[in-house]
Order: sequence, then C-alpha cells, then structure tokens
Amino acid sequence: MLIGATLGSYFSRQFLKTIFLVFATVFALVYTLDFVELMRRAGDTEGATAPLMAQLALFRTPAIAEQVMPFAVLFGSMAALLQLSRKLELVIARAAGISAWQFLQPGLLVALVLGVTSVTIYNPVSAFLKQQASALETRVFSRQLQSGGKPIWIRQKSLDGQAVIRAEGAVNDSTTINGVTIYSFDPSGAFSQRIEAKEATLHEGFWELKEARVLSATEEPHSYDRFIVASSLEPSQVRQSFIDPDAVPFWNLKETIQRMEQADINTTAYRLHFDVLLARPLLFIAMVFVAASVSLRFFRFGGVAMMVLGGVAAGFMLYVATELMAELGAAGIISSVVAAWFPAVVGSLLGTLALLYQEDG
Repeated sequence: MLIGATLGSYFSRQFLKTIFLVFATVFALVYTLDFVELMRRAGDTEGATAPLMAQLALFRTPAIAEQVMPFAVLFGSMAALLQLSRKLELVIARAAGISAWQFLQPGLLVALVLGVTSVTIYNPVSAFLKQQASALETRVFSRQLQSGGKPIWIRQKSLDGQAVIRAEGAVNDSTTINGVTIYSFDPSGAFSQRIEAKEATLHEGFWELKEARVLSATEEPHSYDRFIVASSLEPSQVRQSFIDPDAVPFWNLKETIQRMEQADINTTAYRLHFDVLLARPLLFIAMVFVAASVSLRFFRFGGVAMMVLGGVAAGFMLYVATELMAELGAAGIISSVVAAWFPAVVGSLLGTLALLYQEDG
C-alpha cells in the first residue's frame, strides 16, 4: 500500500534535507583539508598562489566526496528518522495505521533518485573536474603524475612479434610513459630482448625510447640515446588507458573499455568502476534500510545513543565489505560484477531482515 501524497512529500523533504546537509558538511570538510594540504605543498613554488590552490582543491573535491556518498545517505537517513521520531511524527503515523514499510517509501524513492542522479550527472561532472585538476596540478607543480601509484602494463603485437611493456608512470593527457621496461618476443614466441629506457613516447606505428639500454641473450648490452620499437597500438587507445578509472565519465566508460580491449590492455579496474556505478542506486537503497533498522526506536524508550552507535558500526562494516570486495575484484580473484553488487545486495537483504524482525516479529 502506498503512502499518501502529502505525507509522502513531507517525509521525502526530510530525507532529502538531512542527506544534503550531511553531504555538504563532508564536502566542505574535504575541501578545507585538501586546500590546507595544497597550500603546504605549494610552499615557495612559483605560480602556486592561494586562489589557484583554492581552484585546484575545488576541482579535486567532488571526486573525493563522491566516495562518501553512500554514507551520507546512511547518516542522513538516520538523522531524518531520528528527527521524525523525536517530534513524535512517526508515532502519529503509526497511530493512523501507517506501517514502517509505508513511511520508508519516500526515503527509498529519494535514495533511488539520488543514486541515479549521482551516476548520470554528478559522476561525469566530477570526472571532468578531476581531469582538469590533474592537468592543473601537473602545470603548477611541474611533475609527472603516476597512474594511481601502480605500475602500468601494456601488451602489444607487431610485425616483429609480441612485447610486454611495463612503466612506472605516465604523463597525464599524453602517450609518454617513464621508467620503461620492454620484454620482446619474436613471432614464434621465443624471448628476443629486454629494453630499459628512461622514457618512451608512442607515435603512429612505433615507440620512441630515450636513454635506452638493450639486453639480449646473444649480444652484448648496448645503450642508445634514441631507440625505436615497432607498435600496432594507436596513440588514442594508450592515452585513454593512462587515465584513472574514476576520471572517466560514466557515459564514456563502455567505449573506453572497448578501445582498451582492442589494444590488449587490462580493463579490470575500468569494468569494476563501471559495475560499481551501476550498483550505486541499490547501495543507496541498502543504506536507507540499514538506517531504518537502527533508527526506529521511539525516543521515550531511550537507548538513542546505542542506536546511533549501531548505525555507525553498520556503516563501518559495510565500508569494510565494500573495500574488501573492491580489492578482490581489482585483483581479478572475483568478477567485477560480484565485487560491485555484493555489498549493495547483502546490505539490502540484511537491512530488510533486521527491519522485518523489528516490525513483524
């Protein structure tokens, strides 16, 4: 049975207001801390003025704040339900014959709408701003940014055979990688040579290596200021693969994954990020169920502090489960679909089960 339009609209506004206030508070806190850290890093760096650091922090904050959105929904929903209970509005609703499942409908609808909006609108905006922040940070601090601090692996095929390329990092928005090691194999699959270079740049049809050292099992090591390695990769494919998954807008993720697969580049992190975004609306709904399971006790019965503590504990457990599944998915131990959907599905089921036990015995 659906709740009335007037009461449903009122409850929806309460949920939306508290969730927005929690998220805005976290956003402001993240922005302030990031701005202070950037000012510390800037030091005497030429051109790193306070207004520019404020702009850089503003560009970086949306992507960081996006990670805490589910917990803003959790704590915002808890705050809304506790406020309604404190004002005895839930008591009146129950006295009018409205069950918990009915007055939760507005909160679930708000969570669903926020989840879809965050994926289709907020994520593309935050991804674009993160790319702008990376470019601005590179220009201001004049340094090369590595891809998430993890080595880059690229596999390619050419007329000379196959090659596996490992790089320590990449220059943003370019096809240049640094700290390069190339393992070459001839057309028959036998190991041919190992090439180490300070830097490599992909052009149409070849890699240009600088300060290269070539090691082979049949010849003495040789050093070259400039060395060429044939490649069938397209610069646009490789350039896209250097971007962090969370810097790729939702609407471009599928196309990015397809291009990377054509270049034989590992797409696990991008697939995981895409599936996590798809599962986000259900995760928001799960947060409302979890919040309801710890927030529906009447104030006159006491124990409010324990309810809040239970909600914090539930949020922490769900966060640990989300991070654990993400690590397992990124490592390829489980599929990206399972890693992305498991926390949302399990959270929804456990929240629903707890609510059933409380409401229906």
